This record gives sequence, C-alpha cells and structure tokens, in this order.
Amino acid sequence: MTRRSSSEDLILQTITPATHDLGGFKVHRTLPNKQRTMVGPFLFFDQMGPAHLSVGEGIDVRPHPHINLATVTYLFAGAIDHRDSLGTFATIEPGAVNLMTAGSGIVHSERSPSAERAVGPELSGIQTWIALPDGQEEIAPAFEHVARAELPVVEDSGVKARVVMGSLWGRSAPTTTYADTIYADIALAGGGSIPIDSGADERAVYVAEGDITLDGMRLDPMTLYLLRPGAEATLRSDGGARVMLCGGEAFATPRHVWWNFVSSSRERINEAKRAWRAGEFAKVPDDDKEWIPIPEVPKTVSYP
Repeated sequence: MTRRSSSEDLILQTITPATHDLGGFKVHRTLPNKQRTMVGPFLFFDQMGPAHLSVGEGIDVRPHPHINLATVTYLFAGAIDHRDSLGTFATIEPGAVNLMTAGSGIVHSERSPSAERAVGPELSGIQTWIALPDGQEEIAPAFEHVARAELPVVEDSGVKARVVMGSLWGRSAPTTTYADTIYADIALAGGGSIPIDSGADERAVYVAEGDITLDGMRLDPMTLYLLRPGAEATLRSDGGARVMLCGGEAFATPRHVWWNFVSSSRERINEAKRAWRAGEFAKVPDDDKEWIPIPEVPKTVSYP
C-alpha cells in the first residue's frame, strides 16, 4: 500500500482550541466544537495548563454534577484530589488515570492537595469526557483509579507511549471502557517516531507540546487533528514532543452537551438542570459546603 502523504488524504478536520483563563492557569478546549462534537466516544477534550501556581494557591473546582458520561483525567505534572458523591477520595498523579462514570448522576470536586499548595502547585494534563453508549447512559455511577504502573507502555528508540484506554500497538490497558475506545499518551524524544494504529472508526491526534510531523506535515501545538478512517501515518519529532491519540467507535445517536450534562435526550438534560437547581443530587462527603451553580450561558455546549 502506498503511504499517503498529503494533508487532504490524511487529515479530515483540524480543530483549534477555545482558550479559557481560569485565573492562574488556562484551559484549551477542542471538543465540543462548532465543527464537531465527537471523535469516537470522546466529546470533551481539555488541556489544562501547563501552569505553575504561587505558593499557597491551588485549583479549587467546587462540587458540580454530571450525567450520562464518564470523565477521564490524565496528568503530565502535578496532582489533584478527587472527591465524589459515592464517598470516593483519590489523589491522581502523573501517568495514572481517574475514570469517573457519571451514569444516572454523580457530583464531584477537584482540588490541589495541601502538600502541593505548600510548594506552589504544578498543573499540566488532559481531561476528557466520554459518552456512554445507547442503553448504558443511566448505569450506576462508579469510580476507578488505575495506577501508572498498571498502564502498559510501548517503548522504542526515542518514543514512549502509554496506553491509557483500549488496545494499541498490541498492548491493552486495564481501564474500563463502555464503547470501543483508544487513548494513548505518546512522548517522543528528538528523532523519535511511531506509527499511528489505523484500526479505530474515528481517530484524532492532539499535540500537547513540542514539534511534531505527521508523514512530514508539521502539526500545530494545542490542536486536534481528526484523521481519515483507515489512513496510515507516522508521527515524528525532531526536538521532542508530547501527543495524545484518541478515538474509537463512531456513535450512531448524536449526543447533546450543555454545561456538565451530556445525553442523547435534551429532555434528560433539562431534568438534570432542574434537579441541580433543586438540590436533589447527592452531596460530596467532606466537601458539601459549596458548589458551582448552573450558569445562565454555559461555556460547554454542543452545536446541533
């Protein structure tokens, strides 16, 4: 098979981020976007930082609700304390993954650990949301922490790729998946290269940092590139880079996104809005004194 090399043959869509300044650090959001809502089951893609906060400061994401999705938190640097309405407490550190399944409804908070605040927290990583498939949107909420040592790593000269979810390059992560899902963290040293697995229905590469080419085409940082189905290509870096590969099975039923709520049903989202306003969601133990109110105009929405 002749290797494809033109951007038209390899890249179906290029999505640049909307950047939000959250005070002390920035978030770069590529999904959802006016051009596209989902890549496989992924329908929210945020790069947090990189940032280094002052001593005594930290991130404080107050308790807030989710429905009909799973959140996936993966850090490059720093640490975050997670608490949720199931009673879970877990600290995530670089290379591990937190998978929180909202299902019928969950509330959680994310805050910098006290030890991090004492030295000035670092924050760098990716947070994504994954849609739950038809028939599973209202499953029971759950939480799963997969340690760094449990995630398989594929290494070659100048490249180290950690499989976060699904199966890639002959290795499979233990992380729970609800639909066919691929997700990997690819770190390339200068001169490193790696082929992109061509098996998933939908795939995208996201350049978190550094210089990177895809079959000789230079890719921009903080940009999501949706690849054409079946296209084969190789990532290569001259000076070092970090790239996320994400995707999986294409969803037949569209998903709607409004604030922190995701569903195939707009009526279900409206019911979640009502329930949060009415205080009917479960509380987060040890973090129930404050919460994020529903915004009049949310920053996260889908575009029908």
